[in-house]
Amino acid sequence: MAAESKPQPKKWIMNAFAMAAPGHLAPGLWKHPQDQARNFDNLEYWLSLAKALEDGQFHGVFLADVLGLYDVYKGPQNKAPALAAAAQFPIFDPFLVISAMASVTKRLSFGITASTTYESPYALARKFSTLDHLTKGRVGWNVVTSYLESAAKSFGLDTQIPHDERYLIAEEFLEVFYKLLEGSWRDDAVVQDKETGQYTVPERVRNINHKGKHFSSVGPNTVHPSVQRTPFIFQAGSSGAGKNFATKHAEAMFLPGMTPEATKKIADSIREQAKVNGRDPSSLKLLAGILVIVDETDEKALQKYHDYLSYADFEGTAALFGGWTGHDLAKFDDDEDFKFSGPGAIQSMVSAWTATVPNSEDIKWTRRRVVQELAISGVCAKAIGGPKTVADQLQRWVDVAGVDGFNLSYAISPGSFEDMVKWLWPELKRRGVFWDGYEFETTRENYLADGKGPRLRSDHPGSRFTWNSDEELE
Repeated sequence: MAAESKPQPKKWIMNAFAMAAPGHLAPGLWKHPQDQARNFDNLEYWLSLAKALEDGQFHGVFLADVLGLYDVYKGPQNKAPALAAAAQFPIFDPFLVISAMASVTKRLSFGITASTTYESPYALARKFSTLDHLTKGRVGWNVVTSYLESAAKSFGLDTQIPHDERYLIAEEFLEVFYKLLEGSWRDDAVVQDKETGQYTVPERVRNINHKGKHFSSVGPNTVHPSVQRTPFIFQAGSSGAGKNFATKHAEAMFLPGMTPEATKKIADSIREQAKVNGRDPSSLKLLAGILVIVDETDEKALQKYHDYLSYADFEGTAALFGGWTGHDLAKFDDDEDFKFSGPGAIQSMVSAWTATVPNSEDIKWTRRRVVQELAISGVCAKAIGGPKTVADQLQRWVDVAGVDGFNLSYAISPGSFEDMVKWLWPELKRRGVFWDGYEFETTRENYLADGKGPRLRSDHPGSRFTWNSDEELE
């Protein structure tokens, strides 16, 4: 009898996580002599980063974004800590670097953050259709509803729209978006017939005539159907409203959680909710956010971490934390033990750290110690060590949490990403979990890896609006 073949290990999605700002999750690291992210206002930085990530075979690079200042810490509306530390401010419009990055790459994908609260579906459909054409199908949209009070006021509101209402707006936004990208042009509308002089068959383009509670749009989209039509949809909603929205629309989700056990609970609930919403759970890829600091040995990696920590700006870190949670750490005494007296959000993080930080039972979780733990990775988990140590940690996330891959943040850019390629990738390839590389051009094909092409899957709500070439004209 022939021996049974071993099942092939799951290939992991490895996504780079960045921001069009001097720093992302590690305020102060722009001062590090090896960091290049401080040159974010120089196009050469973005071209170099794109080439490095494609050469390293990352699936894509996802650019986070915010639309206002972090002004909760030492507030109210105190801009100073964030500005002094360059804590995600200043920050560029992430859309404007993508065409240039695409021009020096052929396979790398680009995830772009845009807000349904402050964008127009008509204008955004035009932007994404344009980029999907120019990149040959390599764009994705990280759908956010935005959360900063400072952004709401800068966009002319007295205060933020309530959380769940923002998701109701997002639902209608996506409906208009799908109608424009999927349904306003038939697939065969553009013929470019030189004999007749006809570029587009007029009957194959139609208005969407949407009139709803939040949006009104006649259409059609100004751009003809692109490779993917709708960009690949990312989402990171973790609240009740957020998870319901994400499991309807997302094709990949960024999951919170500082331990695999905590993330497993979220992952399981998301897959169950996806079934309720008529989605195939396997078509929704789940990515854990994590900072990897890797070197030849555990000792060298730990030395590297402490070197980075020496450049960290704790005031900038506290400013970020205030924006993320609404908690002003300045209101707490320096020697207060947050393990027992801090807000619930902090106590849950302290519990996670206690389970993962060596000798943490002897640590007093004061304000400074909490900020130190947040300083290089924010509220993401950390994997620090040599190649085998880090690979073991990542494998545990896959085994316990059931994630499909990782959204990999950096301490310094592009150095942190280059270290992963140099030290970690060979170990992952040895274990058979590193993907086989860019088999396809489009984001949807490379991330889903199901052989079903570049368009929305049939169980996705946007697919019901698609105007295929075999459908009758109206």
